[in-house]
Amino acid sequence: MTIKVLLAEDHHIIRQGIRSLLEKEIGIKVIGEAEDGRETVRLAGELKPDVVIMDVSMPNLNGVEATRKICETDPEIKVIALSVHSDDQYVSGMLTAGASGYLLKDCVLLELVKAIESVANGQMYLSASIARGIVQEYKTMKNRETGSVFATLTTREREILQLIAESKSMKQIGAELFISEKTVATHRQHIMDKLGVATVPDLVKYAIREGLITL
Repeated sequence: MTIKVLLAEDHHIIRQGIRSLLEKEIGIKVIGEAEDGRETVRLAGELKPDVVIMDVSMPNLNGVEATRKICETDPEIKVIALSVHSDDQYVSGMLTAGASGYLLKDCVLLELVKAIESVANGQMYLSASIARGIVQEYKTMKNRETGSVFATLTTREREILQLIAESKSMKQIGAELFISEKTVATHRQHIMDKLGVATVPDLVKYAIREGLITL
């Protein structure tokens, strides 16, 4: 059986490098590429890949929220996070969102292929370099998330928070999400109220702290 793979990575040269390597592997076929989270969600719905290799930090919609949308829409699609980040907040965020694997970008091709084959067969795969400590972290993750103010935001509010943090205007956000500027403004106020912040710079700081965007 050939495993169909969708690559989600905002850096073109990295994306092309991964594709070039995977296309030499028997039993794996790259069927599409995406450069931001929103495009990844759309292509996952259209192309129905077996596995999505997902960069965690991407523009418009980060890897965590993109993974959440894909896994909620089609649980048969498996997601592998491929990231430079080994921090607990990124790993926990991706696993909670539904990812079946997490690799660091310094992994070798053999490990990436093994991860693809493992998750395609319904297994979990964590990079050996971050596996230690993850099991305990994963067990306590739900309790920690429940107590987080960030957990009170809806999926739409997290999307808007990211776009605000990426310096998108109310008009741009509205056009991207197909809602009015007034609705965007209402969401922004709700976000501020929930997070207890009063300014847009404070929202940006919060988004960075939660890993929605990186500097």
